[in-house]
Amino acid sequence: MSSTSKVTKVEYYEFLGVTRDCSDQELKTAYRRLAMQFHPDRNPDNPQAEEKFKQASEAYQVLSDPQKRAAYDRYGHAGVSSAGGTGFEGFANTDVGDIFGDFFGEMFNMGGGRRNGRQQRGRDIRYDLSLEFEEAVFGKQTEIQIRRAEVCVDCRGSGAPPGRGPETCQQCAGRGQVRYQQGFFSIARTCPICNGAGQVITHPCLQCNGAGLTDRRHTISVSVPAGVEDGTRIRYQGEGDAGRSGGPKGDLYVVLSVKPHEFFERDGNDLYCVIFVSFPQLALGDEIQVPTLEGDTTLRIQEGTQTGKEYRLRGKGVPHLNEHGRGDLVVQVVVQTPKKFSKPQRELLRQLGETMHIENKPTSRSLLGKMKDLFS
Repeated sequence: MSSTSKVTKVEYYEFLGVTRDCSDQELKTAYRRLAMQFHPDRNPDNPQAEEKFKQASEAYQVLSDPQKRAAYDRYGHAGVSSAGGTGFEGFANTDVGDIFGDFFGEMFNMGGGRRNGRQQRGRDIRYDLSLEFEEAVFGKQTEIQIRRAEVCVDCRGSGAPPGRGPETCQQCAGRGQVRYQQGFFSIARTCPICNGAGQVITHPCLQCNGAGLTDRRHTISVSVPAGVEDGTRIRYQGEGDAGRSGGPKGDLYVVLSVKPHEFFERDGNDLYCVIFVSFPQLALGDEIQVPTLEGDTTLRIQEGTQTGKEYRLRGKGVPHLNEHGRGDLVVQVVVQTPKKFSKPQRELLRQLGETMHIENKPTSRSLLGKMKDLFS
């Protein structure tokens, strides 16, 4: 016993999600949405999606043709049975690449016409510039030399010698693409011979060997602003390699590497250093000379200062990058205990010790920290 399956045809307007009085642009937009959603490349091994893709294509083929649309509006599927039918009788001979080309070109490399003469953006260049600590703080003007690709002077970037330009690619006949038939529709792919340019160079320029670019040395003036940090990148737009076939130039990135200072440490815009002093200087107070990046300055130590106390010298730090103002210099004073004493010094220290009564009791590190903060 055999059974006959009945093929149910979709209502074209309803399937595309448009009204019967929709415009051509509305029809095309609706078709694009469904074609992108159910395209076989996006839904591998999914027969349901492939079927819906075919139905959407069938509906678009009929409704995008004014005569077929009028027949469908009047008689339904019966009016276009020769075109829509039961599975693309007329559609199989249609160049689907022409329908899909303008919006599948970028995603699936289908249609879309020839690429624009192989235009490619030039590569970016990195240059590592080493700076002294002071140069990073106060800025520097210098010149660097880089090697970059520039347009060949002989062929002016064409890759072919003067008077002999590129020739039409025989593989794609100058279209930049070759078409392959896959089932009910054809797919356009980039030509493997000319890489989509539509032209090939049979006699390359002797100067650049057909590349259209030559490697040259170039001098760039680099302005390092005050306050830069280690790892800062300075971008010079358009100073990288030249692009191919008229493409835009790449950029130059100057990456800064800052050498450490002999005794200053940097944290943001603040500088830190440690100054060793004697016990009497902390106990009785004193005025000492401390270094800054611009010369020595006077620091007054208060009487009874504890070792480890930090003094903040305002505006003696690093300038704010591209802004006004500077950070601070933080000076920490630390007692330096001599390893050897003379007999008179020992006697004086012994006598001093007899007059001082400090109980040697243990304390926790957290309490000691609180005491330091209190004294600070």
